[in-house]
Amino acid sequence: MSKTKPLIDADGEVPELGDAFFTKAARGRPSMLPDDRKVRRNFMLDREIAAKLDAVGNKSAFVNELLRKALARAG
Repeated sequence: MSKTKPLIDADGEVPELGDAFFTKAARGRPSMLPDDRKVRRNFMLDREIAAKLDAVGNKSAFVNELLRKALARAG
């Protein structure tokens, strides 16, 4: 595995990116394996719960953790 040269130089600047960079560049992140992908579920929440959830940073991680704990207690 080869290490790539960092794009930011010692002064914190990024030099002009040439054609070589853009021929290798890929948009987005690599796709996940099917078993690692999350599943979309749509459901309705009470207004007050939705309002409190809006204050949470990473909603998906927060809800996943709460549901793991609740489902572990449920059996």
